[in-house]
Amino acid sequence: MGTPLPGILMGTRLYTEPGYLIIEEDGHRSQLAIADILRAADIPALTYAQVGAIKTLANLTAVLIRTLIARDILDEQFLEDGDYDLAAIVQTIEDMGGDFGEPDLTVS
Repeated sequence: MGTPLPGILMGTRLYTEPGYLIIEEDGHRSQLAIADILRAADIPALTYAQVGAIKTLANLTAVLIRTLIARDILDEQFLEDGDYDLAAIVQTIEDMGGDFGEPDLTVS
């Protein structure tokens, strides 16, 4: 079960279960279907084509970073106070499906 939200009176629980918002008051349970609360407009539309574009965007980032490093504009410690290093950025790009070493810029 989920964790009750702050500001709820004693004897009242508010939590979620897959697909539902659950309200319990003094042992009486009510479930509200989340689908009845959310509108399609509240959920961003992500199409299959856009998923491939995310990988391409990661690869474009790789090309930009590699180009700036090759032109001596950036070095491996180019972010604020060393918060992230190049290895962490490369790992993130690869986790998104990109390839830092041989980026493919086609959108699939």
